[in-house]
Amino acid sequence: MGTDLAPRQIALVKNTIARDCNDAEFNLFMEAAKSYGLDPFRKQIIPLVFNKNNDEKRRMSIVVARDGLRVVAQRCKDYRPASDPADIEFDENLKGPTNPKGIAKATVRLWKQDNRGEWFPVIGEAWWDEFAPIADEWAYNKDAGKRQPTGRKVLDQSGNWARMPIVMITKCAEAQALRAGWPDQFGGLYAEEEMHQALAADASELARQEEERARLERTGGLNTITMTFGDGWALEQVPVGKMHDRCAEFIRENDAGTVLKWSMANTETLRQFWAASPGDALEVKKLIEAKTAELKSTEDSAA
Repeated sequence: MGTDLAPRQIALVKNTIARDCNDAEFNLFMEAAKSYGLDPFRKQIIPLVFNKNNDEKRRMSIVVARDGLRVVAQRCKDYRPASDPADIEFDENLKGPTNPKGIAKATVRLWKQDNRGEWFPVIGEAWWDEFAPIADEWAYNKDAGKRQPTGRKVLDQSGNWARMPIVMITKCAEAQALRAGWPDQFGGLYAEEEMHQALAADASELARQEEERARLERTGGLNTITMTFGDGWALEQVPVGKMHDRCAEFIRENDAGTVLKWSMANTETLRQFWAASPGDALEVKKLIEAKTAELKSTEDSAA
């Protein structure tokens, strides 16, 4: 890896997967890929650049997908994967908006061989409240005339944590076990599931978002989203910061049937909005569900 790539391939990595990296960051990323023997083209390893437009806060984190972690682990002569499924501990008292299944923690047992050739378990634990991407809930405050934090917490809906919570917390526990048992190989490596500040997206989703960002940049549509509204369902370029208010206005001024039709016509657009601003998108989702609930009520009454 690294020096095994042809100049054309290295340029391709720089212009796609590592688009946000400056020269120093790109060199570091490529050296890391070479050192760990991981392939950027297979999305085994990716660079995440935070605060890209702020030199003082700018930083890069190198994230390794679960497949990448296992590739590194398989090269360790004293490693054996888990022989049993992860142990998931549930607590009914924990169920709520930030923990839909009431998961307390996940425990993964990997196996390491000692100098005598005997195998012993290496345990990794991941507690839900330490790894799940919990965010502040925002809502429109009529008195203040603007959106403000409500003081409540919600589970970030933009990634896989809401859809596959057991899978995600198990991946975190596995990464913990790998770092505990093989610190030389995994020290400083972070699994994608641990990077929930990057929208808790997996490597392929991050790559898709990057491709979409690059496309918008090329077409001049960065920080805007194209959405169709009424009046002939014309297309509009709406700034991300104004999407919530524009959608809320449309939902408020139209009947449930029109809102349902509008939401179905904008399915992909609403996904883009979710990726760009998950808090605002969640609020719009709630407004849509509240409005279209009228249709279900009418159907139930008719039945």
